[in-house]
Amino acid sequence: MREWREHPVVWIAGFLLIAVMALVIHNLLGPPSGPGAPHEPAVKETTSREVELLGKTARDAQVLSLEGDWTLIRPKTRETYDGHLPGDVYSDLLAAGVIPDPYWGKNEEDVQWVSEEPWTYRKTLSVLPDFLEYDSVFLNADSLDTFCEVYVNGERAGEGNNMFLRKRLELKPFLKPGKNQIELRFKPARVEAKRIAESLDRPVPYIWHNRIPHMNLIRKVQCHAGWDWGVCLVGVGAYGDLSLRAVDVGRMEHVYTEQSHRKDRCDIKVFVELEATRSASAILEVSLEDQTKTFLTRVKKGPNRLSVKMTVEKPRLWWPVGYGEQPLYDLKVSMCGQTVHKRLGLREMEVIHSRLKDNDAYEKREGKSLGKGLTVRVNGVNVFCKGANWIPTDGLPSRTTRSAYDDLLSSAVQANMNMVRVWGGGQYERDAFYELCDEKGFLVWQDMMFSCSLYPATKDFLHSVRMEGIYQTKRLRDHPCIALWCGDNEVFGALNWYDESRSQRDKYLKDYLHLNQVLKEAVAEGDDTRLFWPSSPCTDPKRFGDGWSDDSSGDMHYWQVWHGNKPFSSYYDVIPRFCSEFGYQSFPSLTTVKTFADPSQFNVFSPVMEHHQRNVGGNQRIVTMFGKYFRMPSGFDDFLYLSQVQQSVAIKTAVEHWRRLRPICMGTLYWQLNDNWPVASWSSLEYGGRWKQLHYHAKRFYAPVMGCFKTFSGKYTGTEYLEVWGVNDTLEEVPCRVQCRLFDFEGRCLMEEKLSHTLPAQTSEMVARYAGKDRVPSPDQCFFVVDLCGGEGQSDWSHRNTYWFTEFKRCDLRDPEIKKRVFWEGEDLKVSLIAEAPAFFVTLDSGELQGTFTDNSFTLLPGETRTVSFYAQGRIQPLQLMEALTVQHLQGSYAWASDS
Repeated sequence: MREWREHPVVWIAGFLLIAVMALVIHNLLGPPSGPGAPHEPAVKETTSREVELLGKTARDAQVLSLEGDWTLIRPKTRETYDGHLPGDVYSDLLAAGVIPDPYWGKNEEDVQWVSEEPWTYRKTLSVLPDFLEYDSVFLNADSLDTFCEVYVNGERAGEGNNMFLRKRLELKPFLKPGKNQIELRFKPARVEAKRIAESLDRPVPYIWHNRIPHMNLIRKVQCHAGWDWGVCLVGVGAYGDLSLRAVDVGRMEHVYTEQSHRKDRCDIKVFVELEATRSASAILEVSLEDQTKTFLTRVKKGPNRLSVKMTVEKPRLWWPVGYGEQPLYDLKVSMCGQTVHKRLGLREMEVIHSRLKDNDAYEKREGKSLGKGLTVRVNGVNVFCKGANWIPTDGLPSRTTRSAYDDLLSSAVQANMNMVRVWGGGQYERDAFYELCDEKGFLVWQDMMFSCSLYPATKDFLHSVRMEGIYQTKRLRDHPCIALWCGDNEVFGALNWYDESRSQRDKYLKDYLHLNQVLKEAVAEGDDTRLFWPSSPCTDPKRFGDGWSDDSSGDMHYWQVWHGNKPFSSYYDVIPRFCSEFGYQSFPSLTTVKTFADPSQFNVFSPVMEHHQRNVGGNQRIVTMFGKYFRMPSGFDDFLYLSQVQQSVAIKTAVEHWRRLRPICMGTLYWQLNDNWPVASWSSLEYGGRWKQLHYHAKRFYAPVMGCFKTFSGKYTGTEYLEVWGVNDTLEEVPCRVQCRLFDFEGRCLMEEKLSHTLPAQTSEMVARYAGKDRVPSPDQCFFVVDLCGGEGQSDWSHRNTYWFTEFKRCDLRDPEIKKRVFWEGEDLKVSLIAEAPAFFVTLDSGELQGTFTDNSFTLLPGETRTVSFYAQGRIQPLQLMEALTVQHLQGSYAWASDS
C-alpha cells in the first residue's frame, strides 16, 4: 500500500486533479474580493455597408445636465439659500452673506459650525416622456462629498460614502414624465467619522494636523480637516460632472488604452467596458486621428470588456517638457449611442529601480556606498525629475477651476520644472489638471489618497478602497503625464509616530500591509502598465526601510533642516537616489498678508499671523534660523522679505547639490509648489499664484544648463577648495563660455578667469577648481560669481550663480544705491536696475499689480544694467508700475540700515 502512494504517477495525477478543481471553483465563484470577470465578446471588423444593413442597434444617448442653480437647505432651521453645483456649501454660504470670509483674520474658527450640520441640495427638473423610454436612466456624479443620500421625488434611490469613487445610480424607477425633484442629502462627515471610530475594536491614530478627528476613517480629502499649512473647512458638495443620462443596450463605464512600441510603429489596444442592460448586437466605432474602424459584436447582460487594435505608423512621440514636443492624438470611441473623446500621448514610460551600471565609480567619487536608484525613463531617455509637491489648489473646492490649474502649472513650467507629485493627503485631481499636464509635458507622480495617519482594515473600508483604486487608475491611465502610482504618503513611517502602533506594532503593521496589498491589487487591475511604488518615502518595495534617514535607495523625504533645525550645510551630507520631499518655510508677501490681516496685526507673532501659521513653532523656527545666517531685520516687511531669502537659500543649497550628483540622484521635488489659502508655508507660489523668491530661484536652479559649486573645508579660510561645476540636463552637448570672478563687497574685482568648456549631454562635471588659501583674502570680505552662457553658435542663454564664503551676517555690505527705470520695449514692459555697489537678493515687488517678472531675487554687480520684463495681468502703463514698484535687497534688511 505504501509503495502505491509513493508512485510518482499517482502524485502527478493528484496534483492535476487538485489544480482542475481549484480552477473550476475559481471560475464558479469569481475573485473573492470583487465581481466575476466581465464577458469578453468577440469583435469583428466590418464595413459601412454591413452597418447600414444592420441598422442602428441603439438610440443616441441623451444627457440632462444637473449643473447650475440648486436650492441649498439647512435642515436644522429649514432656511434656504441660493446654491450652485458643482460647488460646495461654504462657497454658497459665503456668496449668500451667511458666513464671513473664512480666510480673513481668524474667521475660520467662526465657521466651523457649518461642518457640524447636515445639508441638502434640491433641484426641480423637467423630464420628457421619451427620456424615460430608454433602457437605462442613471445619475452620473463624478464626486459626491462624502456621505450623501440621493432622493428622487421623495424616495431614497441610493447613497455614496466615498468622494473618490464615481457614483452611478439607476433612477428610471423613481422618475416620471414632467417635473421631478432631486435631493442630495449630505450627512456631516465629522459626525460620521466619529460614529465609525466608536464602532471599531481599537483606535486608529490620525495625524495631529487634522483639527477634526478620525478623518482617516472615511474616504474624503484628508486635508479638509486642516494640515500644517492648510485651512480647516470640512465642507460638502458635488464636483465634476453631475448629470442624468439615458442610454440603450448599455452604458460605457470605461475606455482606456495600452501602447506597444516597435520601430517606427505604435500598436494601440483600445479597451471598452460596457455595463449592458440586455444581450444585444452592438456596433463599436473607433477613430484615431485620420483612421476609423468599425466593429460588430454581441454583448451579454452585465459587465462586458471589448478590445480592438489600432496602429500608428511613424508615431510622433510625447516627451516631458524640455526633452521634446507633446503631440497628442485624438481618440474617439462610440458605442451604444455614446461617445468618449480622449487625447493620447504616445510614449514608452518606465520607472527603473536598480543599481547604477557604474556604481563603483560614483561610490569612489562620493566616498559612500550606493543602493538602488529610482529613475524615470521616457522613450529610452533617463529624465532628471525637477519639480515640487502639489496640494489642492483651494480650501474652497468651488474655486478649483481649469484656469486655477493652468496658472499654477504655467508658473511651474516657467520655473523649468518637469514633474509634480500629487500628494496623498489631497485629492485625485479633476480631468482638467491631467489634461493640462499632458499638454505642457508635465510628469505626474501620483499618490493614492492616504497620508500620515493609520487606516482601518475593516472589510467595508478595504472594499471601498479597492473600488476607488480601480476606478481612479482606469480614469487616469491614458494620460501620458502619469509616471507612476504610489500607495501613500508616509503611512508606513507613521507606524512609528503613535503610542498605539508602537505598543502593538504587529497588529497595526498587519492592517497597513492589508491596505497596501489591496491598493497594489487595485492598481494592477486598473493599470498594469506602470510601476506601483508602495509608499513615499520607500527605500525598496520588498523592505520599505526608513526613507527619512536612509538615503541609499529608492525615494527619500529629508526634513532635518526644517524640523530638525540643522544647518543648510546638512544637505551636503545626504546623497539620495530621488528626494521626493524636503522643504523650508517662509512668510507670504506683504500684498498677500494684506488679504487676511489688518495692519494692527503686522507682526509675525501677532494672533492673526500665528493663526495663519499651522506648523507648531514655525514662526519661531524661521526667526531662530535668521540668527544663524542673517542679521535681524527691523520692520515687518523686512521680516517677510528675509524669510523668503532664507527659504530660497535652503532649497537652492539642496537642489544644486543633488543635481550635481546625477546620475546618482535623479529627482528633486521640494515641498511644496502651492498654497490652498493665504498662509506661512513651504510653498514657492503664494495663494493666488504670486511668485515667492523661491520660485524665481527655482527657475535658475532647475535651468536645463546650470553652474553650481562644491566646496572642501580646510584650515585656512573655511574653504580650502572651491569647485565650479556645470550641469547639463539636455540631450545635446553644450559649449559654454564660463566667467569666474572674485569680488570684495565694495565691488572691486579681485580675480577673473574666462574659460571655454563643453558639457556633455545629460551629465555634470567639474569646470574649474580654485584654492581658497591662495585667492580669498578673508571669507567675510568677498564673494564669488560664476556666469555661464552659450558658446559660439548657441542660443542666447545665460546662468549666474553666487557663492558666499561665510554666513551672510558676518559680511558688512554697503548701500548699493539702486536706481530703477520703467519703460516700454516693443510690447514688453521693462524694468532696468543699476547699482553703485554689489546688491544681493535684489527683489522687485509690484504691490497690488498682479503679474510676474522674468527674473528676481538676483545678484546685481556694480556698474552693470540688469533689465527684466514684467508680465501683468491686464494692460498697465509704465507710470503705474513705477509708482507701485519697490526694490528690496539684503543690505536694506539690516536693522541698522533701516533705522538710519
